[in-house]
Amino acid sequence: MAAPCLDDPSLERNFRGHKDAVTSVDFSFNMKQLVSGSMDSCLMIWHMKPHMRAYRFVGHKDAVMCVQFSPSGHLVASGSRDKTVRVWVPNLKGESTVFRAHTGTVRSVHFSNDGQSLVTASDDKTVKVWTVHRQKFLFSFSQHINWVRCAKFSPDGRLIVSASDDKTVKLWDKTSRECVHSFCEHGGFVNYVDFHPSGTCIAAAGTDNTVKLWDVRTNRLLQHYQLHSAVVNALSFHPSGNYLITASSDSTLKILDLMEGRLLYTLHGHLGPATCVAFSRSGELFASGGVDEQVMVWKSNLATDYGDPLKNHRSGGARGYAKSPPEMDFSETSLGIKAQDPIRSPQTDVVTLPPTITNTLEHIVGQLDVLTQELHSKASSFLEGLHLFSQGKSFLDCFHSRTETDPDRRQTQAMFGKSAVNNAG
Repeated sequence: MAAPCLDDPSLERNFRGHKDAVTSVDFSFNMKQLVSGSMDSCLMIWHMKPHMRAYRFVGHKDAVMCVQFSPSGHLVASGSRDKTVRVWVPNLKGESTVFRAHTGTVRSVHFSNDGQSLVTASDDKTVKVWTVHRQKFLFSFSQHINWVRCAKFSPDGRLIVSASDDKTVKLWDKTSRECVHSFCEHGGFVNYVDFHPSGTCIAAAGTDNTVKLWDVRTNRLLQHYQLHSAVVNALSFHPSGNYLITASSDSTLKILDLMEGRLLYTLHGHLGPATCVAFSRSGELFASGGVDEQVMVWKSNLATDYGDPLKNHRSGGARGYAKSPPEMDFSETSLGIKAQDPIRSPQTDVVTLPPTITNTLEHIVGQLDVLTQELHSKASSFLEGLHLFSQGKSFLDCFHSRTETDPDRRQTQAMFGKSAVNNAG
């Protein structure tokens, strides 16, 4: 059954106050506040009520990479390139306590649903779990072999999922403290991962421009999307579980209907890469941030009731939760969108090329980018590259090997895209 026809998403608020790229956004549970983190080393607490001044929290000594409200809304956690985690009280005083958490940049913080635990992920290749109120370190996972960009608790708190530059997504059992599965289907660094509200599947976004969904009960790949023309930096599930929104370095946000297999909207608003996106707890709103230093708040206008189209896909243990998406592959499908939205791109923007063509174009563009940045290199290097390509070696592999030897450039490109290298301080 098709979703009821509602109004299209609309831009409600536009917050300006950061002095560098916005890296992360999150709503409080009651939707009265919105927190954002930035490369300017600050957090901003924005009030959704008009005419109320925002709070600027200063404490981190380097870029703030991630922020999240606790489930109660009484605390905010942040992670930074200064290798610390801070837990703040989101009021005028802005008091905070510090976790000397990692030996590398902290890229992800996430509270468990009961608010008792915090999981963090870092460039030191570890995932760590902490108690919130006693601020006590509990244990760590250390099987990733490259930077860990994201880690999240499952809705029931029994599992943790992590995403890494080693091109894997790992699923961990919190009780046994063991890795129960590694998902290796991504062709590039994995920037972001999150659980579906049902807890039965996960979605991950990567530098290979794709979004993938897996069933964590069977470890099967459920859905594969290749819709963006650049790195996918973040994603967020609608609380109903019916929709997924993505943010990409191609400057767009895309809203996907997971149940009907349709791309609903491509939203244009940010000038440059869109770096983060998050639905509010009710799904009524979503927020996005970008390299353009802006935080945008949108009204979603998405239907939340589909009847019961997934009777055969629902987990017996998922009572009370949203329904899991069915098994589909959208990588070569031309997807329809609703018409007549001035914020959205025209329909021609959403017709996708076959992966063989898009991959070839990506390889060529990546190689051209390397060449233009190394004009001083000898012509023989270019000829050697062409020779390697003729023998079947991927130009994209060559490009990734270069970025892996330059941590600062790799960090910025993987998170914000090539156009933001100069913004990464």
